[in-house]
Amino acid sequence: MRMSGKKEQQTIENKIFPQERALYHLQNAVVRGCRFEGEEDGESALKEGRALQVENCYFALRYPLWHVHGLRLSGCEMTESCRAALWYDSGVTIENCRLRGIKALRECRNVQLTRTEADSPEFGWNSQNVCVKEGALAGDYMFFGAAGVRLYGVKQQGKYSFQYIKGMTAEHCSFDTKDAFWHSENVTVKDSVVKGEYLGWYSRNLTFVRCRIIGTQPLCYCKNLRLVDCTMEGCDLAFEYSTVHADIRGEVLSVKNPRAGKIVADGFGEVMEGDSVYPVKAKLVTRGR
Repeated sequence: MRMSGKKEQQTIENKIFPQERALYHLQNAVVRGCRFEGEEDGESALKEGRALQVENCYFALRYPLWHVHGLRLSGCEMTESCRAALWYDSGVTIENCRLRGIKALRECRNVQLTRTEADSPEFGWNSQNVCVKEGALAGDYMFFGAAGVRLYGVKQQGKYSFQYIKGMTAEHCSFDTKDAFWHSENVTVKDSVVKGEYLGWYSRNLTFVRCRIIGTQPLCYCKNLRLVDCTMEGCDLAFEYSTVHADIRGEVLSVKNPRAGKIVADGFGEVMEGDSVYPVKAKLVTRGR
């Protein structure tokens, strides 16, 4: 009789792991109610794991989940001292967790976060196919260089977000940020609030649909920028040197030298023309006139 060779799932519960590589290359296992902390200050506790369910665990040591493939993380807490927690992973589901260490997620693929709070500078760098639902994200330089990011019902706070990102959709989100979406490509944001200075400079194919946009000097040097049924608040010196097609409800505080396209609004507080480095041919239309 031929045996399948598949390893039976094991369960590890209510233990403390302070040492280096405590559960290295653990496979097909449930790790429940464990604490990764202690004077030994060990690193890389679950490195190179496969098919892991990690439930209600506490992490206070560095680099615990590198090169893990097939991971479900639920009800866990990672402290500020749990630096660079998830790197080079794939097939990851994170639910009801708190991630507080810097660089918590990087170079990962196929990740879903649900009802999770992450307070982590440099979160999500160079990661691919990441979906975040009904969570809160905080930290500077979030999702730098990432691709295939989807956000739904997310509250985000932190400067320099989504720079150099390629392929992103966001719906029903709230962004409180600065210098967001710089050099981004193929990004669509719907039914969201976007607050911050210098939004979207140097972007390509950036689209906002039914969004509330707040902050100074937004959307300059953009290529193929689209705004559909949006409002703009405190947005002065907008659209400089951008190619843009925009339908704006309400007034735009001031517009400066948009390069090409058409901008329709209920009013323009000030239109600043002249002193232009490039030819400026965009058409501004006041609705109802």
